[in-house]
Amino acid sequence: MRNDIKGNTSKKMIFVLLLLGALYVLFPIVIVLMNSFKGKLFISTAPFSLPSLGGENSDKTFAGLSNYINGIKKIKFFQAFGYSLWITIGSVAGILICSSMLAWFITRVKNKFNSIVYYMLVFSMIVPFQMVMYTMSKMANVLGLDNPVGIIVIYIGFGCGMATFMFAGFIKSIPLAMEEAAMIDGANPPQIFLHVVIPMLKSQAITIGILEIMWVWNDYLLPYLTIGTDYKTIPIAIQYLRGGYGAVDMGAMMAMLMLAMLPVIIFYLACQKHIIKGVLAGAVKG
Repeated sequence: MRNDIKGNTSKKMIFVLLLLGALYVLFPIVIVLMNSFKGKLFISTAPFSLPSLGGENSDKTFAGLSNYINGIKKIKFFQAFGYSLWITIGSVAGILICSSMLAWFITRVKNKFNSIVYYMLVFSMIVPFQMVMYTMSKMANVLGLDNPVGIIVIYIGFGCGMATFMFAGFIKSIPLAMEEAAMIDGANPPQIFLHVVIPMLKSQAITIGILEIMWVWNDYLLPYLTIGTDYKTIPIAIQYLRGGYGAVDMGAMMAMLMLAMLPVIIFYLACQKHIIKGVLAGAVKG
């Protein structure tokens, strides 16, 4: 009886802690959403109040969709959205394909060269981007990678370290007997990878994919240094809502931030089941 009471108490405490954690994460998003429907003058004076339709003796703070319309016009949102979408899809697809193949090869073929490559990739995870950003931007210019296609190659180079590390940890848990059985049946290495390994990496790939999507989609510094203002991604375009002498159209900025977050939120909710499976699989099998 006492054990049941202690168990229920601990579950309630965990629930309360998780609830507080969820509120802590959701609070900034709710604030941005509320302020995206307010007039820009009221965002600074009453940032935590709900938009109001006003009355006889009160101000109308509700701005409707005007912030969204103005923001879309000012920053050419759909053009920036297209560049961000192209770069994100190309980069994440390239990272997942290259890193999964590399992780499988490194895990199954044991030699010194593969070990060196693996530890170099692990080491790249701890090198701050600020240490290489100037030389990287110069090399990107010299090699002709300062465009929406070339930046995908750069993202693949920066993103393969963590992805290969995570894929390799999961592939080690896959029984080698399954691949040997496919080989006995006449499958060659590419067929083994496509028909045996890839299906087992589905949940892990989605987990890595959401992490890489959040990084590439929200990244500001790398596109700014590489492709500059010629091909504005959403984070770069939003910065142009700042006017002269520090003036900021806060209403339009809040609206554009909300639109920038929306695709990642939708993708995460759609793939939530697979993401949880991938995290649990990596924790149990890795």
